[in-house]
Amino acid sequence: MYGNLTLFAVIEYPTLTTGEEWDMQDFILTAEILDKARNAIEGALIQAGVRNALLIDGAGNILSNCGHDSDDLDAISLAALAAASLGATSQIAKLIGEEDFSLLFHKGKNGNIHFGRIGDELILITIFGEDVSLGLVRCRVADLSATLLQIFEG
Repeated sequence: MYGNLTLFAVIEYPTLTTGEEWDMQDFILTAEILDKARNAIEGALIQAGVRNALLIDGAGNILSNCGHDSDDLDAISLAALAAASLGATSQIAKLIGEEDFSLLFHKGKNGNIHFGRIGDELILITIFGEDVSLGLVRCRVADLSATLLQIFEG
């Protein structure tokens, strides 16, 4: 509950079944689920020194935006581009005989970005500086992945 507003959303995701039929699976979000996810992300990543962390779905919809610079970040554009990038990377993986790549990492002069898949439907975007090691981010994201799956899948 946010003030007098109760948050509730149903997102439908297509799941390919046998043949050419699509089965729509409901993904129900409540304020409680989103709060649990945000708390888990803040505890695992933001408190470890990560600048920002966004949890999005495969279509680029933002489920959570945490961090120190979240007001200065164009999160909507980042989420859309990240979802598209991971979609393209998934197709590249198939071209070389892989099922998928579970993560992407880009290193810059002033910052780094890590994209990690959380299950089949979610993506965790982590932005961090040189003061946080990639190894720490990868370990925290791996641990957080199980926690987030438990939160969203119940």
